[in-house]
Amino acid sequence: MTSLHKTHNDEFGTFRTITLLSTWGLSLVISSFLLLWIGHLLDEKLGTAPKFMLGLFFAAIAGCMTGLYQAARKNQKNV
Repeated sequence: MTSLHKTHNDEFGTFRTITLLSTWGLSLVISSFLLLWIGHLLDEKLGTAPKFMLGLFFAAIAGCMTGLYQAARKNQKNV
């Protein structure tokens, strides 16, 4: 009975990790496209193509990667 309980916890931990990574993947896609679009609009308005578009795109990627790294470290400490 103890092994069944441990297996259940392992499955929950695996599901939690998959959910965490899926959430960060979705966050990366949405934020990068959103900031890419905002940068494109700023570049059109200011005539600075592609400076804002690329800058905001890379800022979105860096921000998501930083958040993912912090979440992974926190998850690793909890395991």
